Amino acid sequence: MTKSRILIVDDDPAFGLMLGTFLEKNGYQALKVQTGKDCIRELANHEFSLVLTDLRLPDITGIEVLKHIKRHNPKMPVVLMTGYGEIKTAVQAIKLGAYEYVSKPVNPDEILMIINTLLDPNPKSEKDRSVSGFEYLVGKSQAAKTLEQHLALVAPTNMSVLIKGESGTGKEYVARKIHLMSARNKKPFVALDCGALSDELAASELFGHIKGSFTGAIGDKTGQFELAHGGTLFLDEIANLSYQVQIKLLRALQERMIRKVGGKHDIPIDVRIIAASNEDLKVAVGEKGFREDLYHRLNEFSMEIPPLRERGEDISLFAQYFLEKANHELGKNVARFSVEVSDLFLQYPWPGNLREMKNIIKRGVLLCHNQEIQLEHLPSELSKPLTKTQSIASGDLRSQTESQEREIILATLEKTKYNKSKAADILNIDRKTLYNKLKQYGINT
Repeated sequence: MTKSRILIVDDDPAFGLMLGTFLEKNGYQALKVQTGKDCIRELANHEFSLVLTDLRLPDITGIEVLKHIKRHNPKMPVVLMTGYGEIKTAVQAIKLGAYEYVSKPVNPDEILMIINTLLDPNPKSEKDRSVSGFEYLVGKSQAAKTLEQHLALVAPTNMSVLIKGESGTGKEYVARKIHLMSARNKKPFVALDCGALSDELAASELFGHIKGSFTGAIGDKTGQFELAHGGTLFLDEIANLSYQVQIKLLRALQERMIRKVGGKHDIPIDVRIIAASNEDLKVAVGEKGFREDLYHRLNEFSMEIPPLRERGEDISLFAQYFLEKANHELGKNVARFSVEVSDLFLQYPWPGNLREMKNIIKRGVLLCHNQEIQLEHLPSELSKPLTKTQSIASGDLRSQTESQEREIILATLEKTKYNKSKAADILNIDRKTLYNKLKQYGINT
């Protein structure tokens, strides 16, 4: 059987050699390059099964490498290696289509486990993974109870649902739960990450295409709408669709018909739509970046998943759940967290939400050689709470709680000498949103 080929992109030759040798001993072929441009050249000339890239490269960033790959080969799995201080960039990478990120120093066993999961020669079908392999943890907080109440109300209907929440909060898990609680649960659940699609590929991915309809269309393609017929189509990060694709999507939802790219005939479809976004679509509508009629079509019922930092009663519950999962996946038997670790988990703001917690606990289980995860098994930066200055430097107002926003906006304005364009850029919002925030908080400048 042909070995899967992995492309390692890291400017540290010793690390690349170590990781490549380790993967080759475990049944893979590994090619090592040191720059992003070398990576792009190799991908153009050779076949690979997976790309493993560092975030910091000497020429272009790992994010730019990821964007290039997703433009030209959206199915290619990409795993990002990142320093812990770059967690927000790693979360952005997941939004752009990276399969996973791992924190440095990288543990080879963790990398191997991720690669084995991605390149399993006998993967289950999407339906099997979404039904038989689905796990969903119900929290104890008031936010969790409200979420469950909403699920029980909307799941049995055919209403379109819009799920709001930050990256890593579990929007796809909620979408799958809605599907499983509905009358459509014997039919497919199909998930599509709109953030990983270029404008050129989005219509083809959604609706399919006819052979020869555009350069590279070497055969007919079945779109996600057809694959989800009778079931549920989950459109994640829907705000990333271009305006033209939004028009086509609206037509499909209104008429219950699709037409393949290059096709001449309409195809009837029966699909329930669940959409998700970590952006405020109301704001996007106001800025003319998202169609208002499509927004209302998708927003027949909306649900908001709160960030982990606002779910204090659930933090310990999720931590224990991820501990049990990590033990099972890694073949270990770590029993508990130390008191110091448990206290730290309750104080930490979790900018990467559940995904970040899962990765941190898995790393802790790997490093732990006894029954209890200690502070020494966690990334050192975890015990250093974000200061106001660091929050500003992180450049993302979206991840802050409402009580923090006013203080951060004021500090950012002072830092930029009240240059609103620069302030909006640092805060990762547009000028119009910043003006709305200034009005909301009574900030006069």
